[in-house]
This record gives sequence, structure tokens and C-alpha cells, in this order.
Amino acid sequence: MIRVLIVDDEALVRAGLRMILESADDIAVVGEAGDGADAVEAVRRSLPDVVLMDVRMPQLDGLAATTAVRALDDPPNVIILTTFDLDDFVFRALQAGAAGFLLKDTPPLDLLQAVRVVAAGESMLSPSVTRRLIAHFAAAEPRAVGARARLEGLTEREVEVLGAVGRGQSNAEIGTELFMSEATVKAYVSRLLTKLDLNNRVQLAILAHDAALT
Repeated sequence: MIRVLIVDDEALVRAGLRMILESADDIAVVGEAGDGADAVEAVRRSLPDVVLMDVRMPQLDGLAATTAVRALDDPPNVIILTTFDLDDFVFRALQAGAAGFLLKDTPPLDLLQAVRVVAAGESMLSPSVTRRLIAHFAAAEPRAVGARARLEGLTEREVEVLGAVGRGQSNAEIGTELFMSEATVKAYVSRLLTKLDLNNRVQLAILAHDAALT
């Protein structure tokens, strides 16, 4: 079972999300929190695999709450929930380690699939969202120089995988393109995250764009 914690200040939203999530046989809602200020304690108490995190909350917003949750030992993956797909809080939360974000009007089946994808360790972003994220973080030349310098310790194969991640390809698609098994691709992605000190595929994609690999 995939264990999910819902963090949102609106009781009706929490109830709606719970109803959708609990309609799936492989997902269980293990807790709720009404504000980002309660998120860390709720994570410690319920031990979720995935946290659905609202952006705008009265005491502590989703950005700060995501940062705090991701700082825990063995943290859950976080999906940001927002009403606005270009909300600046979303971009900053992704930098803080969130695995992706969803609009609150996302169709129920897409919400369930997103939870499954993130629980499996991959990031959940649509191609259009990825393009906007990359545009948002479009680098000036000094940043591009710094990005290329960070790649100096990578092998040629790791650079190829990084470029493919930057183009928004899944592990399966990368495996087909580079003639590797999906498990091998996943190992390469994990190695890249460790070597580059990054949290998720979104940050890898931004770095790949900054270094002109895409």
C-alpha cells in the first residue's frame, strides 16, 4: 500500500482528496494536517510514502513545510498542490525538494497516477509544466558556466543520461534510447543525484538545461 498524508488548510479539500485516494486499492490515507506548521509532526506520526502539500496556508506555507519535511531522515516524497500553475511558491518548492506538483482541479485518475509515480521515486511533471519550469530558471551565462563546471566529474554515459532527463524522458524511454535496462537507468539517475547533490529529476532537468545538454 502507498501511504499518503494530506496537508491542506481547507477541510473540504482534504475530504475530497481523501475520497479520491481511498477509491484506489493500492493507496491508503494515513493522516491529515490542516497547516504546514503541523506537517513535520504529522509525517513523524503517520510515516507516509507521499505527502500532498498545499501551497498557501495561513501559518506555514507549503514551501517552508516542504523544506522541513525533506530535511527529515528518510523523508517522504512531496507533491505540491496549487490553484495556480505558475505560482512562484511552486517553483521554489520544487527547488526545496518536492517531486512535482498538481493543480487542485486535476482529474481523479491523474491524481492517483501521480501518487503512484512519485511513490516509485520518479518526479511528476507534465511536459508543458517542465518547459515552463526550465524557462523560469533559464540561465544567464555565468550560471551556464557554473552548470557546465558541475558536470566535470561525470562520465560520458552519465552526461548522456542527464541530457535525456533534461528532455523530460522517462526511465523506460531513456533505456530504449541508450540501450540500457530500466533498472540500469534508475541506478544512473540515483548516482547523478548523489554526485550532483540534487534532490530530484526536476533539479537534474534544470541543471541539464543550464549546461546546454537539451
